Amino acid sequence: MDLLQAFDAVVLDPARTFDPSSRPLEHTTYLARLDGVDPQAPSFIAEQIAPLWQRGFRGFVVDAKGGEGAIDAIRAAYPAAKIVVAGPHALDVARAHRNNLYAVLTQGLFTSMPGNDADSSPAASAGLDAVRAFVRDTRVPVVTIEYCEKTDRACARKAAHDAIAAGLDVYATDPSQSVVGIGRIEVMPRKVLVVQDREASMPVDLTPGVRLLATPLNYLGYDIQYVDATSPLPANVTPDRYAGVVAWIQRGDVADQTAWRRWVRRVVAAQVPIAFIGQFGFAADSDELPGLRRVSGTLARPISIVAHDPMVGFETMPPPDMRDLPRVRVDGAGRSLLGIDAGGTRVDAVGVMPWGGFALNQYSELSLDAIEQERWVIQPIDFLKAALRLPALPGPSVTTENGRRLLMSHVDGDGFASHVEFPGPDYAGQALYDRIWTKYPIPVTLSVIEGEVGPQGLYPKLSPRLEQIARKMFALPYVEMGTHTYSHPFIWEEVDTKSGARTDRGGTDAAFSLNIPGYKFNLDREISGSIHYIDSRLAPPGKHVTILQWSGDCMPPAVAVKRAYESGVYNINGGDTVITKTQNSWTAIAPIGIDKGPGAYQVFAPNQDENVYTNDWQGPFYGFEQVLQTFAMTDAPLRFKPIDLYYHMYSGTKIASLTALDHILKAVLAQPVLPVRVTDYVRKVLDWHTFAVAREGDAWLVRGDGAVRELHWAGSEVPRLSDASGVTGYARGPDGIYVHFDGGAARFALESPSQTRNTAPYIAQANGFVRDFQRGAHSLRFSFGGYYKPFVTIANAGQCRASSAGRALDGRREGGALTIALPAVPGQQVAYQPIQIDCGE
Repeated sequence: MDLLQAFDAVVLDPARTFDPSSRPLEHTTYLARLDGVDPQAPSFIAEQIAPLWQRGFRGFVVDAKGGEGAIDAIRAAYPAAKIVVAGPHALDVARAHRNNLYAVLTQGLFTSMPGNDADSSPAASAGLDAVRAFVRDTRVPVVTIEYCEKTDRACARKAAHDAIAAGLDVYATDPSQSVVGIGRIEVMPRKVLVVQDREASMPVDLTPGVRLLATPLNYLGYDIQYVDATSPLPANVTPDRYAGVVAWIQRGDVADQTAWRRWVRRVVAAQVPIAFIGQFGFAADSDELPGLRRVSGTLARPISIVAHDPMVGFETMPPPDMRDLPRVRVDGAGRSLLGIDAGGTRVDAVGVMPWGGFALNQYSELSLDAIEQERWVIQPIDFLKAALRLPALPGPSVTTENGRRLLMSHVDGDGFASHVEFPGPDYAGQALYDRIWTKYPIPVTLSVIEGEVGPQGLYPKLSPRLEQIARKMFALPYVEMGTHTYSHPFIWEEVDTKSGARTDRGGTDAAFSLNIPGYKFNLDREISGSIHYIDSRLAPPGKHVTILQWSGDCMPPAVAVKRAYESGVYNINGGDTVITKTQNSWTAIAPIGIDKGPGAYQVFAPNQDENVYTNDWQGPFYGFEQVLQTFAMTDAPLRFKPIDLYYHMYSGTKIASLTALDHILKAVLAQPVLPVRVTDYVRKVLDWHTFAVAREGDAWLVRGDGAVRELHWAGSEVPRLSDASGVTGYARGPDGIYVHFDGGAARFALESPSQTRNTAPYIAQANGFVRDFQRGAHSLRFSFGGYYKPFVTIANAGQCRASSAGRALDGRREGGALTIALPAVPGQQVAYQPIQIDCGE
């Protein structure tokens, strides 16, 4: 459904298990295909149509043969239903019911139909001219279904082009109708399949596909699906669903050579680009990978680099090593990016091929064991774009909204019971309340560990005072409540991936969790139990826990992540973004999150906490100020991340750590940021995960759930506003253009600034949220509000006036821009005000 949401309507077989109510789409209507219905039966509506309506279908495809009576019956019972007629004589039936129809389906006007059953289509006998005449006379759209081979996207594009040129709507698919077809739009797949040969005991979180590869792909706008090379591999890897495949093989040949070779051959034949990192997993040659020749014989010294593309040597350049030379050579239409001569024999370590590309052995990324860091050898973004032939996309952004970088903050509950080390407040939470949270009234998500704070936990005698502090902090209107579990599990690897029970695997002396007397680990007690405790004992009226902040190593199995969602909360933590001037590498930037299975997407914290910057809380305790380097280096030259001020309660125990927090907050609030809640960010990530991007001629069409409200375009082109829909404005960022849009959907074309004549007013930036945006000939109307010092800047507003509910608003004018500031109303909900910008005579 993620890809299909780009279409206005989707036809489904209601006999399948999918229910539209489980995945409602704001901009797409689900239509049920009705087969074998009897519209004359007295129970037709009650027994056949009403259950489908209850399941979320809002339209129906009726077979013209015998189904004509269903049209009037459905329309009478459900006036808003979208009704489509299909099958033999559909045009004749449609003429009689033209005022009640959404569309007519025909097939095979421009390509051969499956089974060569020419009489199965009304258009086969009526002819293309008759279909065009029908459209002209009735104004009822006709959608022709055209057929091409599953992987032949060129055929599908041509069929769609021919149908549109003839004035028809079209959906070009394969004979089994199993691929995402092409019509007036072509949906761009945003999924990359990553295959890894990890050890069975290694959590997927620690694999290079997660730690290293996902970040550059995420930056380019692509999401990741992980599979193991030793598990059954997906059979349906087609170019409509996957933008590419990356095989990161580290341990030599894949165990089942026959199956692995066969699968790679199918991927290449399906025209899905595949890139190999590390090793191929088999003795590669031109049988599986055309244009690649196996190099046999003995390789000898001297060794020298004879071809070197700027794409290689990005963060480091290892010298050629006789022990690590690849045994392949580009011999065809490919392009070598790193060629090495070994005693007169040429081998290639990095290359881009017609089928994808490869970066082998140490020439992809390099581990610097002495300093426990890593470095990219290839420029990963450029390499992946070239090898996977990734098109430039206006990608959904989780870093920015309305042109301003997102700023959030969340605090894990560790150390809430710790005494402060200076006169005044008694506990860490009180010190943070006094010196940070009340001083900076920006959204912040606070959490506690129930086993540390509650009366049944470690400190029952301290619990009354600790709960008093917790109630006071949770009562702050801009505070969002989180749970940091019941016992703070440290080693989530010991949680069984199926049952959720603890399984002691040995091999470590580390404690599994806080040693709470009489407690035995229980996943429900950790998650839903701690949520209930906070909601029932600590929360002010009307406020509830909204998020689970993972504890310990932050590597929960899928069963735990899914349990969080089932408990009605979001989740965050994990990842390891710690790039600084002393660890200056993209390998130190974590991805957005990790999909651990259906209903189990783990959202990573955008930045790491103070524990990392203070040497595991050994000092210096002002060390967290280095996070400002991380914030800067994940913003420019490329904006990888929003800002997340993430720390623990124990930061309230020391003057140095409190001073560091104060300095950090002053610094980030002086930057062009937009304060948001952590759950605002998490919702954006989940929307990003399923977001759809499509081409429509020279324009782009984007659709999501409404949480993502910004697009990143890496070029210099800007949206053409004269015929755009949904676009509220745009701004230049450190790495391209950021396009603002409203309502979860937008359509726009991009043009160079010299070609585009955007003279109408638009939103240049806003420290707040825009809703219900409408553009008039010389005006803008929208609702606006924010959590902290909200303002909006309107470009091309030199002659414009601003008002709210008929009351004139004063603004600051600078050049042709008008900036309007509104008072903030601290709270969990944004207080929106109507804004009207009039620029007419």
